[in-house]
Amino acid sequence: MEKLTTEEAFRAAVASDGLTIAVFKTTWCGDCHFINPFMPDVESKYEGQVTFIELDRDDLPDLCSELHILGIPSFIAFRQGQELVRFVSKLRKTREEIEEFVDRAIAVSGALESK
Repeated sequence: MEKLTTEEAFRAAVASDGLTIAVFKTTWCGDCHFINPFMPDVESKYEGQVTFIELDRDDLPDLCSELHILGIPSFIAFRQGQELVRFVSKLRKTREEIEEFVDRAIAVSGALESK
């Protein structure tokens, strides 16, 4: 997962025609560390369908405020600069829940393509 450190890099990444999922994390977040071991497998599963990017909420506070990122880790799917769907909860996220979110993001993106 490519880690982006600037707002400009984030905006360029989510502006693409493809589906991009931004994962907002921090270094001190236990639930963020919980997902680290299986996220490479999730990325591999969706290779060619989704681009994953990582952002540290503490490095980009203005962007996270603009996007209303309160809890972490947070997942937001974008296409052509527009937010499609997000996965935010207070509870620890499981691999299955993350994959369900990615499947939902792919479905929403596909529905927009067919219009």
